[in-house]
Amino acid sequence: MKLLIINGGPRKSGRTKMAATYMAKVYKAEHFDLSEKEFPLFNGEEAASQHHHVQELRKLVVEADAIVLLSPEYHNAMSGALKNALDFLSSEHFSHKPVALVAVAGGGKGGINALNNMRTVMRGLYAHSIPKQVVLDPNCFDYERKELHSESALLIEQLVKELTVYTEAIQNIDQ
Repeated sequence: MKLLIINGGPRKSGRTKMAATYMAKVYKAEHFDLSEKEFPLFNGEEAASQHHHVQELRKLVVEADAIVLLSPEYHNAMSGALKNALDFLSSEHFSHKPVALVAVAGGGKGGINALNNMRTVMRGLYAHSIPKQVVLDPNCFDYERKELHSESALLIEQLVKELTVYTEAIQNIDQ
């Protein structure tokens, strides 16, 4: 399975980036990191769509068998950076693509609104957001090692296993 991890966090040293980097390493996945890519502001004009990072993201999404979207929760939604990047994509890129969702929250009840927001956008792009989803709070991280604690790593492992099941099922239908 060709897996693409998209870090939707704009912070170069944030927890979302830490989780995305960890996942890309553990699952040997392609990693598209919005904290390191300059993206134009989506305005619906063709010139912005020709930007090299937009073209790179489009190609990676099309080539991936499955995708994991990660975003911090900002004001009850996914990051503006992730939403802006997704606005450059369409059902042409995402149609029938299995997608897993991960929110990185500041604690408490955070994260669920970002997950719901990402799920709504995926539905609009005709992607298949899998039912399982994960919220990672600050206590989920080993900050010295820049990875997840074992309990959180297990949640991610279960998420990727479910994503794999959906990916294989969709691939079998398409054959």
